[in-house]
Amino acid sequence: MKQGVKIALLGFGTVGQGTVELLTKNLDVIQNRISVPVIVDKIYVRNPDKYSHVALPATAAFVTDYKEILQDSSIDIVVEVMGGTTFARTCIEEAIIAGKHVVTANKDLLAEAGPYLMELATKHHVDLRFEASVAGAIPIIRALYDSFGSNQITEIMGILNGTTNFILSKMSEDGLGYEEVLKEAQDLGYAEADPTSDVEGYDAARKLAILGSIAFNKRIFFEDVSCEGITQIDASDIQFGKEFGYTIKLLGIARETKKGLSLNVHPAFIANTHPLASVRGSFNAVFLRGNGFDEAMFYGRGAGSLPTGSSIVSDVMEVARNVVQGKTGEMKQFYYPQKTMYSSSKIESAYYIRMTVDNSTGVLAKVATKLAEQRISAHSVIQRKADNDTATLAIITSKCPHAYIQNLIDSFNHLRVVREVGSVIRIMVE
Repeated sequence: MKQGVKIALLGFGTVGQGTVELLTKNLDVIQNRISVPVIVDKIYVRNPDKYSHVALPATAAFVTDYKEILQDSSIDIVVEVMGGTTFARTCIEEAIIAGKHVVTANKDLLAEAGPYLMELATKHHVDLRFEASVAGAIPIIRALYDSFGSNQITEIMGILNGTTNFILSKMSEDGLGYEEVLKEAQDLGYAEADPTSDVEGYDAARKLAILGSIAFNKRIFFEDVSCEGITQIDASDIQFGKEFGYTIKLLGIARETKKGLSLNVHPAFIANTHPLASVRGSFNAVFLRGNGFDEAMFYGRGAGSLPTGSSIVSDVMEVARNVVQGKTGEMKQFYYPQKTMYSSSKIESAYYIRMTVDNSTGVLAKVATKLAEQRISAHSVIQRKADNDTATLAIITSKCPHAYIQNLIDSFNHLRVVREVGSVIRIMVE
């Protein structure tokens, strides 16, 4: 039997350090569960002096040429934790071709080239694992492959970005504005100095593309996901939502129906009774529907050194077990040949609309006429005086295609009694 499984890391930032910490801290547990020790051998970094304060395992050493790792026949598994899509892709492809198994947390790369890398791994009979690329410590990828492998997944709906969930939760709980809460999130380390990827929904869209590829067995990429962020959400929208019985979240939603695939990331109101409504702060959650299990939800830390490291180590353990048992390269992702995308303009939702109107008689009648022209009904309306001249209208509409709402907003913008259409937010209803 193999005496130990050697691994090497590409990168040694926050996640890389968390990975090594867990491998060291839980050494006995890991060895007992897979029958052999996992040995950290080499760590590729550009500047080892940057990490002089970090204590490495006795077996590990820094290298400044990643090819030393690829050329070392004793190394079984390469753990890529550098991030990025160019150099990281080169390293992963070369590692696979060299016969190394790969574990990665690189959501950006997988959303761009995941299906191609899976096919390359299959061709070279090696394992490629990426649990840590989506939702940190939550084992959602393994669940889709294994626990729910016998099911046809019909829907994925998730809170896939901790930064935006923290911001929206804080706005909801404290009644604060977006800019104020964003600054707090940056001060606490939840948001980057440039938060664009998070707040515009791109991070969640990449994760949704990865989950969609697995769940629906289609080659799905980042560009297949329609994306809308949270930067236009106002504190008044959240307050109105509460009055209507809703909580606001940035949701990633993927569905497959007879009409095709739809993948969307956008802010949405959900009923306070929905399981996702209770997910607060920086936590993530993924809600699934399938034709065998009906509904299931996964909840946990979506990012961070140790939570993400936990998923990486879990993947390392799985691959190490396969190495010991001589069963590597057996997991093959299959893809159906055709992918039909269902236009986001045709997806039906109920909508919340907030607008500023003249504070005068007859306004509601004119608004109702425009709704009727688009074959949309108003289920609930709140009218609140803003000042002597204006009032705020908050409307909950019936379900309709997004294209109808776009036409409605255009007609509102041409209505003289409407000063401004402030917000248009989807409402998730059964």
